[in-house]
Amino acid sequence: MITLKRNAVALMVSAVLVSTAVQAQVGAPEKEELKLGFIKLTDMAPLAVAYEKGYFEDEGLYVTLEAQANWKVLLDRVITGELDGAHMLAGQPLGATAGVGTKADVVTAFSMDLNGNATTVSNKVWEAMKVNVPMGADGKPVHPIKADALKPVVQSYKDQGKPFNMGMVFPVSTHNYELRYWLAAGGLNPGFYAPLKGDNTGQQQADVLLSVTPPPQMPATLEAGTILGYSVGEPWNQAAVFKGIGVPVVTDAEIWHNNPEKVFGVAQSWAEKNPNTHIHLVKALIRAAYWLDQDNNANRQEAVNLLAKPEYVGADAKVIANSMTGTFEFEKGDKRPAADFNIFFRHHATYPYYSDAIWYLTQMRRWGQIPEAKPDNWYADLAKKVYKPEVYRQAAEELIAEGKMKASDFPDFAKETGYKAPDNKFIDGITYDGHKPNDYLKQFPIGLKGDQKL
Repeated sequence: MITLKRNAVALMVSAVLVSTAVQAQVGAPEKEELKLGFIKLTDMAPLAVAYEKGYFEDEGLYVTLEAQANWKVLLDRVITGELDGAHMLAGQPLGATAGVGTKADVVTAFSMDLNGNATTVSNKVWEAMKVNVPMGADGKPVHPIKADALKPVVQSYKDQGKPFNMGMVFPVSTHNYELRYWLAAGGLNPGFYAPLKGDNTGQQQADVLLSVTPPPQMPATLEAGTILGYSVGEPWNQAAVFKGIGVPVVTDAEIWHNNPEKVFGVAQSWAEKNPNTHIHLVKALIRAAYWLDQDNNANRQEAVNLLAKPEYVGADAKVIANSMTGTFEFEKGDKRPAADFNIFFRHHATYPYYSDAIWYLTQMRRWGQIPEAKPDNWYADLAKKVYKPEVYRQAAEELIAEGKMKASDFPDFAKETGYKAPDNKFIDGITYDGHKPNDYLKQFPIGLKGDQKL
């Protein structure tokens, strides 16, 4: 009995020493009171969960979460220091650092999720598209629905001298690039940016005119007829289904399977000034993402109820649940299994891969936001400037040492290069290799490549 007690005491002392060593290595947060921004979308969930479950407080952080009006305001407030960090579009830290629109150094050490978006069209457009969509034996449309089905509809608008307008949430948003990818894969030109000519509309040579609409305003803008469709995150596609005003036709997981979506971004100057705070923040977010996917999504309904609160997403819980709990509804009544519509932790979703960053940079180049040719090493260098897997690794290793996570939950850090294997799980079957961005761009019939510029 005495031996057992001594062993127990020894284990406790050992655990304390390990914990102390870890804390000594990383250090206490330089800044304890933080204000973090987000947009009212379901993929802000890691922030809400980290707050509600006490993961921030476990790290000695006292956080205020604050909804922002739109993505530009959010980015500007991170850059000026009004926000310590924020839920961001994956393209925002990259675009800012590359000087696409706003020029500022912004970094990320945490990817917030995979998938989570869809493209919705108005009922009128869907009825016109539907005649071009193959039907299955069950009488329902065969997915994925390609933009080939939309092409004749766009042509009919052209023939009538009418523009075909669609919405996306921000010029460097995943939604912009996914919508452009889908359209171009169907032979429709979504237009080019021409910053060297002072034209940042992204509508040069466009068959489909894309413009910015804030996510929560998408359904109302569609209903008003200002736009004929949009690409947005949830719950704003399912909101169109519930309101009976539109039909989601393709998810981003069908355009690029398990694509990276949002990141947690901070100003580079903030990260340099608060390195320990940054690691503690990432620790809390990792735990939140793990909780969201834990036990085969067993916690999702609790997460839905949380997100439905007005201070977070503020949409009806039934609307949020439609995509967060393993299903996704396309045409009214056509609800399909979609266990991976939102992935927060599985497939190493939280790790900041350089190859993910480079894909977004290739799309900025493809559509002219990066107006001139860049060598492959430029893409790699910019990815390494913005993405900080070393911070993620420190956070993960501390969680492992504390017994809160297992090494098997994470990539093998000793072997991890930051580049995923070449991937062909795109709607057009084109293979993406992050090591060869220029070769990748050469494969597209529509889009800038090589030395081309407008």
